[in-house]
Amino acid sequence: MGRDSGPRRLEEDPFDRLSGKSRESSDKPQTIRVVIQPGQNSPFEPFMRGFFDVPQTNVIKHQGSFFHFSQIELKDLFISLIAFSLGLSFVFNGGLMGGMLQLGPALIFTIPYYFILSSIAFGPAFIIHELAHKFVARHYGCWAEFRADYRGLRTGVLIAFFVGFLFMAPGAVMVAGRVGRKENGIISIAGPITNIVLFFIGMIGGGLLLSVLFHPILAEIIVLWMWGNAILGAFNMLPFGPLDGAKVKKWSEPIFWLFLLITLGLVFTLFNGLAIETMESIAGI
Repeated sequence: MGRDSGPRRLEEDPFDRLSGKSRESSDKPQTIRVVIQPGQNSPFEPFMRGFFDVPQTNVIKHQGSFFHFSQIELKDLFISLIAFSLGLSFVFNGGLMGGMLQLGPALIFTIPYYFILSSIAFGPAFIIHELAHKFVARHYGCWAEFRADYRGLRTGVLIAFFVGFLFMAPGAVMVAGRVGRKENGIISIAGPITNIVLFFIGMIGGGLLLSVLFHPILAEIIVLWMWGNAILGAFNMLPFGPLDGAKVKKWSEPIFWLFLLITLGLVFTLFNGLAIETMESIAGI
């Protein structure tokens, strides 16, 4: 459903070798900088990037406060959310292979409906997950901003349109600075933790909201909210490649297994209907 949103390639100081001098030998104050990965030519690169060594170029200076959002970052977050929601709207309509076009004129209504529904229900799971990485990295004094993967977004939307299945690499929070394995693990675990918290906000808070303001569309949004956070959290806790779980596992095996089991447990409670039954009992429906 998405690719790891955590720190991409954190080293003790990846920029000293680019500048040809050490941090200690410089007379000027050092600025945390980030390296943006250039696009590759392979059509599979959006999904494989991070699993293999990809060269880095273009050192960029960071300026701004702790809560700073650059115009590029805001634009990339917005475009990623639009593409993510559009891909989900195709999935909910089955895609071409699922007979989406057989809906005919109804698509004029169903695609915008599911686009809005996806933006409300799944958007926060994605956006807040990314921002958790960003602000925890900022806490450790790192440069941290979200950058969209336009090729991954485009490929994911096309797959959703034709196949009716969402596998998208929307982008990542790019992080650079001096951090150790522990800090890297904490930055990475921040994303799945937000999804766990948002899941319970949906189950408990959503149930309380439905108890005073019941509507079928609102109930659908809350259920999709729980699904989105459970799946995104569990997927990112897998210990592979650039996913959050791989960095957490390198830092602490017990914490990795704890949060992997928690996120998988949330998915399990949705599959067997336990989480939805709990939400409905809170709502009194």
